[in-house]
Amino acid sequence: MENEAYEKAMRPEDITRLFVERSNAGDAAGVAALYEEDAVLAYPPGSRTVGREAIRRLWEKVLAGRPAFAYEEPLPTLVHGDVALTSTAPKDGAGARAQVVRRQPDGSWLRVIDQPEFTPVTGR
Repeated sequence: MENEAYEKAMRPEDITRLFVERSNAGDAAGVAALYEEDAVLAYPPGSRTVGREAIRRLWEKVLAGRPAFAYEEPLPTLVHGDVALTSTAPKDGAGARAQVVRRQPDGSWLRVIDQPEFTPVTGR
């Protein structure tokens, strides 16, 4: 997969916009290009998808159903050196979304850990 063809996230918050654009275009390879080679995605719920290629295959299946993704305004990003924590308050009631992203040698950012859904705990 050639990542050079894709716009790079030059700020951690850019990844949210790029994810929505690529997902809505049905571009699973473009979504996967937002992740480091050995990234971990906590999806489907209750499991983990590890590695960019596995993430691409997962998104091919998800995007085959042509879901529509709405842009969610990023919450304030917490940056420490070359690592950042990004998050959004989801419009779909999933509770929260959070990602750990890392600055790449070229200054762009990629996801390392992605937790796209936190479901609220009920019955406490």
